[in-house]
Amino acid sequence: MAAFRVTTPIYYVNAKPHLGHAYTTIVADAVARWHRLLGDDVHLLTGTDEHGLKIQQAADAKGVSPKEFVDSIAPLFAEAWERLDIAHDDFIRTTEARHVAGVKALLQACHDAGDIELDTYRGQYCVACEAYLLPDDIVDGKCPVHRTEPQQVEETNYFFRLSRFGDRLLEWYAAHPDAIKPAHRMNEVLGFIRGGLDDFSVSRTSLDWGIPLPWDPDHVAYVWFDALANYVTAHGYGTDDAGFRGKWPVDYHFIGKDIIRFHCVYWPAMLMSAGLEPPRGWAVGGWLLVGGEKMSKTTGNVVNPLDLVDEVSVDGFRYYVLADTAYGNDGDFTHEGLLARYNSDLANNLGNLLSRVATVVGSKCGGIGPAPLPGSPLADAAARAVEDAAAAWEAVQPSRALEATWSLIRAANANLEVNEPWKMEPGPELDAVMGGALEVLRIVAILASPAMPRTCAEILRRIGIDRPVHEARIGRDTAWGGYPGGLAVTKGDPLFPRKKA
Repeated sequence: MAAFRVTTPIYYVNAKPHLGHAYTTIVADAVARWHRLLGDDVHLLTGTDEHGLKIQQAADAKGVSPKEFVDSIAPLFAEAWERLDIAHDDFIRTTEARHVAGVKALLQACHDAGDIELDTYRGQYCVACEAYLLPDDIVDGKCPVHRTEPQQVEETNYFFRLSRFGDRLLEWYAAHPDAIKPAHRMNEVLGFIRGGLDDFSVSRTSLDWGIPLPWDPDHVAYVWFDALANYVTAHGYGTDDAGFRGKWPVDYHFIGKDIIRFHCVYWPAMLMSAGLEPPRGWAVGGWLLVGGEKMSKTTGNVVNPLDLVDEVSVDGFRYYVLADTAYGNDGDFTHEGLLARYNSDLANNLGNLLSRVATVVGSKCGGIGPAPLPGSPLADAAARAVEDAAAAWEAVQPSRALEATWSLIRAANANLEVNEPWKMEPGPELDAVMGGALEVLRIVAILASPAMPRTCAEILRRIGIDRPVHEARIGRDTAWGGYPGGLAVTKGDPLFPRKKA
């Protein structure tokens, strides 16, 4: 059994979960679910980032302590992921003891290697990003992400000597050319490195809401050093080193493009300094824009994903965010687009296929589903759909995987239109048409389950299969001819009732 380890970013708890958080998390969850269908030993990590200046300011504004503030917000992320059917195996909070111990161990390892030294910084700092900005980062005097003016700061902090790692990073990426998906993001990272690397601060003295440095407790760890370390502390670094060695490196960090420099430049250099392997890969997504801008509390364009779940169901929402935008590109969220895809792909295509099949089997076959024939015209379409979906999931392209799956749904609907089984008399010809359609539904339920686990479980139940969909395996259970026939088929309510735009 192969191991497959993936992580989401840990989300900053200065505000409630929004659509941007949900997007990356659903993609990571769907890819993890696909690997479970492959039979892999999967581990999905997510969590919350709870230190730093923004948290201190948000707590002050509410008149509570930072700990009280994060304790009120962090559970909202856990609850949101439960509502969105995120099947994570671990949820780490950076205020947990295991994380604090691991961060101190990582800081000490980098310090002992001679890569953390005291120095003075003068420059621009964006509080919303919790990041120091280089001159080239600033657009019209403002942070390009949050549209706010950065603060001029001068501090004597401990600095990580990132400037020493340029050649080592380039050598590592040359040896791992497929480490970053999609491929054009690799060029972006190499451009950062070749342009010259500046040392970055790993500590602050202007606040105390953070993890004290083990050799100088007057300084607390800079929030990005603290946050990035979650990927190793959650796997046992600093608390269970033997267990950690069996879990690291992970296969993918799923991240948004705005944090690529921290994850693909700073983070591997930190790990190299500490004598650890970098992760095997990064899957870098674009943004789901609203009104042409990235969602953030600062810009005030935040969309609550749970509001959308209430409208189009959990699986309707999951399908939309996975299918509507090619992973790695920016998407533009609109309510009209959500409803259009829901009605077209889910209500008209998938929902209509199941309803048609159940209706005809009920009226013409006595409610008992016939078995598919080996020579069905849909068998080749099914084989292509399985092959294309598998390749797309492997490339971390959920939208392409779902397009391949929906090509099979469209082929099955077209086959029904050509044969018009609702006009046929009971007999072998009708059984051949309906057996093929039922087999398509069975295969589709497996292929689409990483995106829509509840819906796909319900499809299997309605066509008489009582085996949990997560127990299916790609290859063994996606070959044509797996529907046994002789099973009771039930119609039920529409899977996806049409919505008015």
